[in-house]
Order: sequence, then C-alpha cells, then structure tokens
Amino acid sequence: MNDVRELLGRAVEGAGKPAFSAGAVYAKAARIRRRRRAAASAAVIAVVAAGAFTLPRAGGDEGPAHTSVASDGPSPSPSASTADRAGRLAALLPPDVGEIEEVSLAVLIKNATPEQARTDYLGPLDGHYAFRKGGGVGYLVLVLEDREAVERKTGRPADPDEDLCVRVGQEPTRTDCEREALPDGRTLTTWHDSMDYSGDDNVRWGPELVGRLAQSDGSQFLVRSSTGFEGSGTQGPLLSEPPLSRQQLKKLLTGPEVLPKG
Repeated sequence: MNDVRELLGRAVEGAGKPAFSAGAVYAKAARIRRRRRAAASAAVIAVVAAGAFTLPRAGGDEGPAHTSVASDGPSPSPSASTADRAGRLAALLPPDVGEIEEVSLAVLIKNATPEQARTDYLGPLDGHYAFRKGGGVGYLVLVLEDREAVERKTGRPADPDEDLCVRVGQEPTRTDCEREALPDGRTLTTWHDSMDYSGDDNVRWGPELVGRLAQSDGSQFLVRSSTGFEGSGTQGPLLSEPPLSRQQLKKLLTGPEVLPKG
C-alpha cells in the first residue's frame, strides 16, 4: 500500500457528498496496491496511509483562495499572522518557491462546490496549497491528526519509535527514505514517491516528496510536496521538482507556526 495515495481520496471524502467517496478518486490504484502488496505490511502502512491526505470532517470554514508570494524577510507580527493561511505559509518560506495560493483539491479534481469542500482543520496552516513557479504548478498538502484521529484509523497512536524506512513483509522499500529522531522526542520520516500509476478519474500525479512527523503525544503531521497533476482539473504543467525540499519540509513541520495555539 502506498503511504500517501489515499490522502486525496479521503480529502474528497471530506467534501461531504456520497459521490465524492475516497474510492472514487484512487479506486483503481487501491486495487492495484492491494494486489501487489501483502497484508502483512498493513499495520505499518496504516500509520501513514490511513491518515495521509485526509481532510478533516466537513463543517469547518475554508475561506476563498488567497495568493501570496514567499519572502525572505522577517516573520510577520502576531497581528499580521491573522491573515490568510497562504500568506502565513509564504512568510515562512524563501522567495524562490514561487507564488502560493490556497486551493481545494476536491474542488479542482472532483468538482465539489466550495460549500461541500469546507473543512475543519486542527493546525493553523493545515490545508491544500498550489505553488506556481516557472509556468508549472505543484501542490503542498499539510494535515495534523490528533491522537484520537490516528487511533480511530489505525487502532493505535502515532509512534515516534516506529521506523517507516524498514521494509516489512512484501512492502516495497520507500525510495530515498530518511528517518530523523528529533531532540524533543518526535520523529520525522521523509521519502520520495514516483506516483507512477493512473486513477479512475483521469488524473495522473507527478513525483512527490512525502513526510510524516510522529509526535510523542500520539498525534502526527502528514505532508505531501507534489510536483502536480495532469488531467481533469489541472492548473498547469508539472513542476520539475517538488515545491518544497526535504529540508524545507523539516523546517516547516518542526516550527511552532504549524502547531495549534494554546
């Protein structure tokens, strides 16, 4: 089972309509995945796959799309941080990542309405973002899942001691997988995914960098830095590389700006 290919499906599921089921997005890929990979790997993969790219339950607020340009200037003041999510994200990144816009993949790919795509996020920067650079469009998906959500999906909390880079059973080795135990007890794992398959919705994703930050309280951050997609709903050609590098993902995920206030 690919660790992140269910994320978009669950994002669409969060749109709140039966027509936008998780299976409708990557059903074909899921069938291929099940045929290729042994059930023995399910427990390990579920830690990432079951929650990866999941949009929280429908019913929260998701404002209109905002466009911002990353800056290498100082971080915004507390008052400025109340601005749109895209602007706050851009303030944390170098200018060469391009123009950033908050989007909804459910709207783009499955034609969900903004009302259907409303979500209730846990983290202040959780969401879907389009990165425009050099004529191409890539995407960043960031989701924080609390312990309860992780246990509901996997049967156990996120475990910083678990090594996702170790092959289990017939599970293929994650490409370019790196695991880093952080001083605060959390563990960050990142790897590359070629996304070399087609779904049933005429959408083909480009290569991406995937990450999971397992936290000591049983919660986890899941992130996807994608070169983009081709097909239905595309906003432009693929980027030549993921919009955020491994080091940029680490800096973002381990910074205080992604954590809920209070």
